[in-house]
Amino acid sequence: MEKYITTPLTKEKTKDLKSGDYVYITGTIYTARDAAHKKMDESLQKNENLPIEIEGNIIYYMGPSPAREGRAIGSAGPTTASRMDKYAPKLLDLGLMGMIGKGKRTEEVREAIIRNQAVYFAAVGGAGALLSKCIKKSEVVAYDELGTEAIRRLEVENFPVIVVIDKDGNNLYETSILKYCK
Repeated sequence: MEKYITTPLTKEKTKDLKSGDYVYITGTIYTARDAAHKKMDESLQKNENLPIEIEGNIIYYMGPSPAREGRAIGSAGPTTASRMDKYAPKLLDLGLMGMIGKGKRTEEVREAIIRNQAVYFAAVGGAGALLSKCIKKSEVVAYDELGTEAIRRLEVENFPVIVVIDKDGNNLYETSILKYCK
């Protein structure tokens, strides 16, 4: 099923998102990869504020290539989500409502998704050039010293993703295998 959502995400919005749904996101999302997650975790351990508002937001696990002339950003494909799994439950408990990446997640992340009624989306790996066309604005907002791993605020329009793990813990990667094996 195709669905269109705008950010910020709320529990009201995630309740209607089901594993396997095609979703088009419009609004603000943030990027953060391994190094940015590590720095955010260090800030939390020191009881410092995070550089971005977590509650109701979506983090896209992506490090862009340089922007081409006339474009907001270069290729913008997803990175492997499991590298952020040790940080994700804490961020979800702080109000993060969505994550975009590729690949499987741990059981701890799945449990945190259920606990917080959040959602894990997948973007198509290898389609970074196409995905970048949905990004209308890109701005580094934290950790500029990390280069491509800096945290960016993206303004997106109809950014295409697929719900992999929904708020009830249904996992597309698992249910698809079961359907195929029948």
